[in-house]
Amino acid sequence: MDLLECGRYLSVRFRIEADERGASLVEYALLVGLIAIVCLVAIAFFGTSTSHRFSDVASQVGGAGG
Repeated sequence: MDLLECGRYLSVRFRIEADERGASLVEYALLVGLIAIVCLVAIAFFGTSTSHRFSDVASQVGGAGG
């Protein structure tokens, strides 16, 4: 293997590794976006019922202490 072939091999290998890093970055970004969407949907779905429950518990605790 001469110096020119070695340079080509390293150049191609570096491009492949750089592409894989970019792909994993995109995958992580999509995963974070999906998790954020699931969290927002869960908050919207459970938010009202949870708020009512906390209000009920707070009024019961306030009534027991006073």
